[in-house]
Amino acid sequence: MKTRISTLALACAMALPLAMSAASVHAAAPQQHTQAPGWYRMMLGEFEVTALSDGTHAFPIDTVMRGITPRQIATDLANADLTAPVQGSINAFLVNTGKKLILIDAGAGVLYGDCCGRLLANLRAAGYQPEQVDEVLLTHLHKDHAGGIVTDGKPAFPHAVVRLSQQEADYWLDPASKAKGPAFLATFYDAAVSSTAPYIAANRFSPYASYGEITPGITAMPAPGHTPGHAMYMVKSGSQQLLVWGDIVHMAALQMQHPEATVQYDSAQDVARTTRAALLKKLSGEHVIVGAAHIAFPGLGHLRQDGKRYAWLPVNYDGMPPAP
Repeated sequence: MKTRISTLALACAMALPLAMSAASVHAAAPQQHTQAPGWYRMMLGEFEVTALSDGTHAFPIDTVMRGITPRQIATDLANADLTAPVQGSINAFLVNTGKKLILIDAGAGVLYGDCCGRLLANLRAAGYQPEQVDEVLLTHLHKDHAGGIVTDGKPAFPHAVVRLSQQEADYWLDPASKAKGPAFLATFYDAAVSSTAPYIAANRFSPYASYGEITPGITAMPAPGHTPGHAMYMVKSGSQQLLVWGDIVHMAALQMQHPEATVQYDSAQDVARTTRAALLKKLSGEHVIVGAAHIAFPGLGHLRQDGKRYAWLPVNYDGMPPAP
């Protein structure tokens, strides 16, 4: 009996350092500090929609918000369990109609620094290649929506036609606009010119003169205020609808609670305020999915009205999007 006990004790004594060593190995595994690939897929009728993340950046709430007091900002952030700096998403939406592959907005590319420029990698991770994109529809020509259409001065989507409202193109590509515009937007005018130049040279730049259906299932609609020719796109398949609304909302925690709040980058703040108020009210009464450029990825959800305020209801995660 003593021999058996001694043998058991010896085995335990030998096993303990091994267990401690194994535990130490697991505990010492380095942290990764990276995020999952930024794409999310859903079906919209017979269309396949893939939300793509270009990254996130610290949104400068304290310097760019207008029409909202510091106290209101602090209250809204606290109610949303957020603290500054708040990360703002930069989202784009890839629509496969079965006949065309259409990208709505393209992220910032290299124009926002290391935070962003991840759209192409996420597009590939989602199973597509940039060469497969037939059209790029831009809501407007700000850096974080149009910067991603170029890579090293060449078209990032070499077979695609870039489309946006003629009014938007006329404004940002006219040197006179930069001369008259605010100084803080100077680099935005330069970025609009450099981003579109390769497509213009390749005869793949085709602004539309009027709003309406620009490809089967996708209709361009005016959404004035943020920029002179700011547009949004209604995507329809069967009875289902998705409105990709561009920059109607920049900071949901604030502007859903205070729709009157604008941002410094709105070219016509009163118009932007009116557009947002009317659209939030309309969408809250309809079962339309919204694709939002700057609401937390994947930026897909519905709106619900609560008095003068609104709530963002993210789409329910679906791990296996059904076939059409």
